[in-house]
Amino acid sequence: MCDRCGNSYHNMMQASRRGFLKGGAAAMASLAIPAGLLAPKQAAAAGLTTIKATHGAGLCNLGIFIAKERHLTEADGVELDFVVTPTTTDVVTLFGAGMVDISVIPYSNFITLVDAGAPVKMIAGAGVEGCILIGAEGIKSAADLKGKSIGTFQADTLEVLAYDYLAKDGVAFADVDVKYFNTSPELAAAFINGAIDAVCHIEPYATQCLEQRAGATILSDGIDLYGKGYADCVLAARTPLLEENPAAVKAVIKGMLTAQQQSEQDISKALEETAGTYYKSSFEALKLAQSRQPVKIDQRDNDRFFADRSQSMKDMGYVRNLLPPEALDWTLLSEVISENADLYASLKLKTA
Repeated sequence: MCDRCGNSYHNMMQASRRGFLKGGAAAMASLAIPAGLLAPKQAAAAGLTTIKATHGAGLCNLGIFIAKERHLTEADGVELDFVVTPTTTDVVTLFGAGMVDISVIPYSNFITLVDAGAPVKMIAGAGVEGCILIGAEGIKSAADLKGKSIGTFQADTLEVLAYDYLAKDGVAFADVDVKYFNTSPELAAAFINGAIDAVCHIEPYATQCLEQRAGATILSDGIDLYGKGYADCVLAARTPLLEENPAAVKAVIKGMLTAQQQSEQDISKALEETAGTYYKSSFEALKLAQSRQPVKIDQRDNDRFFADRSQSMKDMGYVRNLLPPEALDWTLLSEVISENADLYASLKLKTA
């Protein structure tokens, strides 16, 4: 844990629940990577194209977890290979540096990568909602947070939510004591044990915080600020992969749409398969939390949301430029939807 030490673009700290820029965004984006590591590898035994991927730990990753566990991309010739990272702070670093092909990452991390010049595109969504700001007993409003401590992850969607919540009511970030953490369990434990006055967390950990600290209250679930269906994690891909093998990327997108369909049809089974392996939470807690953060792969309706959040991140000092429209590329997603009309029609959450 570390105390907040400024929002300067060049002094971005390393903490993140699902991976942040370990050595600074600009240095990471310019890291030279052998060209061979950028291309998909062949899974010789099965004749599949291997796509290397990173992911986070929140429920917004459920779609890619199910796609991996149920081999939903293999019918289209692609094997998903999850790269094990030493710590969560390495997830986005590996993606931005080109060591992996695709990643499910918080939209905020994607925005910092684009601003740093990394060759990446947002190609689909992953999960929506589920970012929860919780106050301890007696904290009921933004004004009550003045002089109080808030735990979160730096440059994360969670920190953006806390910033936007305070800004809406005219409370400056400087008026609160923001503390940054490295892992989701660490952050949850700090709030549950009374080390911080408020926490902005992701599911399923937000539900743990609510259940295990008496008197805790939800201050914002994001819907009050942004409306229903706001983004948390997104699916992004390296530009070289998009240019060299769009068919493989489409297989991943289709697999995640299928995972969404299957999770919507039987969420209990999906959670049973991922509890313990991907989520350090009980099945019961996962099922309670999942309703607050469903899978939604088609997020073509969130263009304005991403643009507005890049303004928030610029105001916070994390990026120098607003997110350019061309950073969002829904081309392959739209093609997959057009080619799989029945699958798309069966989804509960979608743009159209």
